[in-house]
Amino acid sequence: MAYQIDRYNRTLLTVVEDGTLDETTDLRFIGKNYAGYGEIHNENFLFLLENFANANPPPRAISGQVWFDSSQSKLKFYDGSIWRSTGGSEVSASQPVGLTTGDFWWDSGNDQLYVYNGASFVLIGPQDAGAGTTQLVSQTILDDESNSRSIIVALVNDIPIAVFSPTSFTILDEEGNRLDGFTNIAQGITLKNSVNGNTTSLYRFWGTATNADKLGNKVASDFVTFDNLDFTGQLIEAGIDGLSIADDFIIKGDASGSSPMRGVIQNISGPNNEIHFKTLDATETLVHSLTINSTGLLPAATDTFVLGNSSSRFSEIYAGSFKGGSADKADTLQLSAGTYLSASESATPSTIVARTASNAIFANEFNGTATSAKYADLAEKYTTDQEYATGTIVAVALTGDAELTAADRGGVVVGIVSEKPAFLMNSESAGQAIALKGRVPVRVEGKVKKGDEIYVADNGVGSAIMSPTRVGVALEGKDSLGEDLVECVVLV
Repeated sequence: MAYQIDRYNRTLLTVVEDGTLDETTDLRFIGKNYAGYGEIHNENFLFLLENFANANPPPRAISGQVWFDSSQSKLKFYDGSIWRSTGGSEVSASQPVGLTTGDFWWDSGNDQLYVYNGASFVLIGPQDAGAGTTQLVSQTILDDESNSRSIIVALVNDIPIAVFSPTSFTILDEEGNRLDGFTNIAQGITLKNSVNGNTTSLYRFWGTATNADKLGNKVASDFVTFDNLDFTGQLIEAGIDGLSIADDFIIKGDASGSSPMRGVIQNISGPNNEIHFKTLDATETLVHSLTINSTGLLPAATDTFVLGNSSSRFSEIYAGSFKGGSADKADTLQLSAGTYLSASESATPSTIVARTASNAIFANEFNGTATSAKYADLAEKYTTDQEYATGTIVAVALTGDAELTAADRGGVVVGIVSEKPAFLMNSESAGQAIALKGRVPVRVEGKVKKGDEIYVADNGVGSAIMSPTRVGVALEGKDSLGEDLVECVVLV
């Protein structure tokens, strides 16, 4: 009778027939009455005892099987997909022996973790400097708006020395969130006890710096950086009122220097006690452009020099008045004393009228006399029972709320739907513009000759065929039988 071999979880692994040897797994299963079973049975026990010790993994592994990898002297287990190391580390107060490459040793005497590289142990951490921790520690801390900030803290014997941060922020002053010696964290590296870029204790960066933002907490722009200053005689006198510069004093660069100044400030004695500002132009010629004297700020020559340019402009200039010359642009124009108006293309109250790109002007009212008009008809707005196309003949609507509807024979015709009235009455009322007089295009069907009278046909369309109501006279002809727009004189 065959043996049914079940796994520990009671699922069927294989069936071993009588007198056969099953090699489904790395242990061989013996069937009933199989000759020589003793050797195989004993080998199975040996394989289990040595955990299939071999440099190569067992070829028919099942999940949970243990294998001693003799090439690495490591115990591994099969998870159903791959062989994995059992992990862990040797724990002792003294350095262990007999470990292989990659093995861990936990130094229980100093609470430090090492890894064996095949020849010696390499310290993973923490670093040892005194009784405390010495290492770079990744940490999350809250700022004063309770946002989480990721930083790296440099510790020496548990003392934070510096903080590395990708952003600037202020630490939230709250129990469990404080960092000794740090309040404001700057972007980059912040030393312990730093306030506004200065450390209030002896924590410093030591060594040679090739550049710096500040010197003695003064920015570079606060210092004189000229290559050379030519002081001749007793020129500058310091006192409680500041620096006094002698007559004819010149500040300039040394033209023979490697980085000469490109300009001159010269104090000129005389009736006006002027200060002249000079700079080199593109031809290396020293040009006097600006003069300051007791009367004010003056150009060195009339109509020669500019104040600002198209790419470098002053934000605002204030003066009591601007006299002489012309202005290319202005935001407002004076209407009366203290009242200034800006320009607008739309009908905006209290603005100056400006033409649009299409050469049109807009206003709510025009007061005065018009001698001509661009368009041809006089129109007025009326409500219609639907939106009608240009040229539709409309009559009084005898039913409904609308005032007008498409005209039929016998209706009381009012006018024609206008496209562009020359004058529109009740322009702000609801409805459509209806031409009452003048010339407008009219929807006409059938052939028409110039001079034909146009009558109401049906549904807002006219015709040269006589009917009870005439609406106008054709100013042009058409040969088609269908509907077209025909220019007509309105005779309603």
